[in-house]
Amino acid sequence: MRLPVCGARAARRLWSTAGVSGPRALHMTCRRGTEATTTPADQLRTEYDAVIVGAGHNGLVCAAYLQAQGLQTCVLERRHLVGGAAVTEEVVPGYKFSRASYLLSLLRPQIAADLELKRHGLKVHLRNPSSYTPLRPEFRPASGATSLTLSADHRFNQQQIGRFSERDAQRFGAYEAQLSRFVAALDPLLDAPPPDFTSWEGSSLRQRLAKLRQLRPVLKAGRALGSDLLSFYELMTAPSGKILNQWFESEPLKATLATDSLIGAMMGPNTPGSGYNLLHHVAGEIEGVKGAWAYPEGGMGAVSAAICSSALERGAHVFVNQPVSQITTARGAVTGVALADGREVRSRRVLSNATPQVTFQRLMEPADVPAEYRAAVENIDYTSPVCKINVAVDRLPNFLADPNVSDSEPMPHHRCTIHLNSETTECLESAYRDAAAGRPSKRPMIEMVIPSSLDATLAPPGHHVCLLFTQYCPYSPAAGPWDQGSREAYAGAVFDIIEEYAPGFKASVVGKEVLTPPDIEETFGLTGGNIFHGVLSLDQLWLSRPSPRRPGPRTAVAGLYLCGSGSHPGGGVMGAPGRLAALAAAADRR
Repeated sequence: MRLPVCGARAARRLWSTAGVSGPRALHMTCRRGTEATTTPADQLRTEYDAVIVGAGHNGLVCAAYLQAQGLQTCVLERRHLVGGAAVTEEVVPGYKFSRASYLLSLLRPQIAADLELKRHGLKVHLRNPSSYTPLRPEFRPASGATSLTLSADHRFNQQQIGRFSERDAQRFGAYEAQLSRFVAALDPLLDAPPPDFTSWEGSSLRQRLAKLRQLRPVLKAGRALGSDLLSFYELMTAPSGKILNQWFESEPLKATLATDSLIGAMMGPNTPGSGYNLLHHVAGEIEGVKGAWAYPEGGMGAVSAAICSSALERGAHVFVNQPVSQITTARGAVTGVALADGREVRSRRVLSNATPQVTFQRLMEPADVPAEYRAAVENIDYTSPVCKINVAVDRLPNFLADPNVSDSEPMPHHRCTIHLNSETTECLESAYRDAAAGRPSKRPMIEMVIPSSLDATLAPPGHHVCLLFTQYCPYSPAAGPWDQGSREAYAGAVFDIIEEYAPGFKASVVGKEVLTPPDIEETFGLTGGNIFHGVLSLDQLWLSRPSPRRPGPRTAVAGLYLCGSGSHPGGGVMGAPGRLAALAAAADRR
């Protein structure tokens, strides 16, 4: 029900102008959205204790923690604003879009507390209900139910689900309780680095004991799982469809729940391993509410702005419009970075918020990275199925399943994630099969959110921003590369589907932006358009993120760390990779 930072190649071009269209759309640049205060360019020094490549949210978190450890830190961002994929921009004048990531939940509570993000201006709007699945007439049950809405209220959920299956209504609480136990067991692993046994051979007894102590969070998680261990293993390895079939019989319920297992992943509900994605997307907490998701006031850029403010207050320097062209090394260790304008910034510590592919294959010379490690990171899977469509509308969608009672007042279902073409798991699997065959889905899986339903700062009065997270779109369609025509054709197919559920939607569109996987890569530096800095598959998690040759945040190059989502524990607006990288760099200094 969601989404998810810097790159060198993307600095070579401003915008994918073909992706923005509409009677009021901008074609060459984006106006201000929610932007953070940053350090004036003339204050850039020639040497720092630590340099961070990319001011995505993880890079900013990293800077705040490094500065708190007494390391004078600078952050270098190629774009005109900080935040990476967590930004707010006006791609249509007067409408503020969370242009890439669009919901907040996974940000670690400890980070929000340590960085005092509320004091630095972060305000969120909790969503309740959480999801809404309208049904086309052919999928409606004999009970007459026209939609399925899920919320934080257990009795309400039972009533909603009971219209499809009384058995499922009684089992839903146990299903949620089991997922909650899984999340609680895994929680310590998200805040601890993976154990690093790459230098086990040749280590002293004292060093080996220290490495074994790194397994404490794993043992704690194992004890917490207890009798749930086998069920947890099955969830981690099985298709989400198989797991959900064991629990439920109602297709609208199974399909709605299955969407969490598919977000950002080129897989269907019948793909082994999709169960982990389901767990990843229910592992959040916001305002003390487990599993809740929220809209930050001012869009996702407000999250990055608050983190940036915290880092600046601690003394970090954060610069925009400063693209890094190379990470420099000497004798197997980093020496700093070179900027695109030829200037160099020296540092014994460089922390990259870019993807592993950008870090090691674009910003470094092949000879500067040990051959085995380089070969391992070159094989990271960045496949993405995502096309993000940002739409400005002049009225709220009016769903046939639950018609509007007012022209201007949002109804509860406007405030949550709206699942379209999600009445059955076969709808989702069919959309995936199209992409697996090399073509965009004929009937995509669509997640619609309307953050302006709770946050009036995002659009003119009576108007709204409508964010569409759609799947599945191959990076390289069999019919040829994405262009203006293919973008428009895909967006047209998406709008046609929405029109089936909410007639009049197409007439309400003021302007739009279409971001295919190559556009996401080009604009945000996300290799392959993958929102997680690499697929969240079992072979690319924990000990193998980014590589089993050396789990992050440390790398095979001395003084170089990964502080982005390509390192443990992975993607989403979480902040954990940035914090763990900062703690590792500070520990190595000591």
